[in-house]
Amino acid sequence: MSTVPTAETDIYERRESEVRSYCRSFPVSFARAEGATLTDADGNSYIDFLSGCSSLNYGHNDPDMKAALVDHIQRDGIAHALDMHTEEKAAFLDAFEHHILRPRGMEHRVMMTGPTGTNAVEAAIKLARKVTGRRNVVAFTNGFHGMTLGALALTGNAGKRAGGGVSLPDVTHLPYENSMGDEVETLELIETLLANPSSGIEPPAAFVVELVQGEGGLNAASCEWVQGIARIARETGALLIVDDIQAGMGRTGSFFSFDHMGVEPDMVTLAKSLSGFGLPFACVLVRPEHDIWKPAEHNGTFRGNTHAFVTARVALEKFWADDTLRNQIALKSQVLEERLNAIAARIEGARIKGRGMMRGVDVGSGELAGRICAECFRRGLIIETSGAHDEVVKVLAPLTIPMDEFRAGLDILDQAVETLVPFGMAAE
Repeated sequence: MSTVPTAETDIYERRESEVRSYCRSFPVSFARAEGATLTDADGNSYIDFLSGCSSLNYGHNDPDMKAALVDHIQRDGIAHALDMHTEEKAAFLDAFEHHILRPRGMEHRVMMTGPTGTNAVEAAIKLARKVTGRRNVVAFTNGFHGMTLGALALTGNAGKRAGGGVSLPDVTHLPYENSMGDEVETLELIETLLANPSSGIEPPAAFVVELVQGEGGLNAASCEWVQGIARIARETGALLIVDDIQAGMGRTGSFFSFDHMGVEPDMVTLAKSLSGFGLPFACVLVRPEHDIWKPAEHNGTFRGNTHAFVTARVALEKFWADDTLRNQIALKSQVLEERLNAIAARIEGARIKGRGMMRGVDVGSGELAGRICAECFRRGLIIETSGAHDEVVKVLAPLTIPMDEFRAGLDILDQAVETLVPFGMAAE
């Protein structure tokens, strides 16, 4: 497909910053979206296996969320309220308490932050430092937590870090599970380093961890490793912060990625699919004893989002009031695992990674992964890469995608691999 600017796209070349990225992989003008399908201005349809980087777990333009939002706007409902009380905020908090927090015995309070994930991460590490009186924060290799300077300091990617243009202090990066090969027990290594007063590592205020690393290559932590990190955090007097911005809201099988792992984080950062509709909305869940903020000590003009409160409430009531969605995710996750295993078998040394509906194939080469995604796009599938070298072809289909459309998208991925990689060949 040609990427030469046309009269319709020339404005982007002329006026939009060079920092744009996804449009370079998908050089068409999108006009409509419904469910798991995107349609461009020429009427071509694409199955969406990107889902706004997991910001659209419930698909595009869910009819119930859309109807509630349109009704709210048409009756002149509040559009912006800083952090003042509104009926919509109360309704969201009630639904979140009823469907998410109480069933898990979580007493956490909901801190509204600025509208993006990096805002939530900044607030969480700021509060952890305030609670503990410490500066150092532990993050992990291949982690990604945002692009503002505090969150960027936690992020491992060298290219992203270089864009900061300044030093990124007060963070210690320790090895994620299996990041040093099977022969190195990273949990034991971390414990040894933190117990040694001569290791040079300052006592941490917090451990910040993704239980499935979204941008880092779909590395998935085991229950044993997560429990070990939680224990080390307690023993060192640090807080445990789980970044569930991409892995949460059902992406890994249940609402939180730590469900059924036997841990309760001190804080949880949420964004992306929190609104349910692709609207900007982020928050931090904070255990009550850590909620020591003074009024307005951390704020933001767009903390909370009244329109997002409306759609988020509908998402909670529609998808998390019973086990219907969870059961659907489990079934689709099984199909996804089977199909990705078959695809990985076509490439020598390839392996599948991730958990639930947050999975992909490590094909061993960023160049090959990019070619596979480009061939998928040519055939009508939107899919992207992740990993330190962009070597993982990553599937982030909407959780609500109809099974026949899901299988059709996986068929396209399979066909793209078959076209580009003769069976059994290694990535170059």
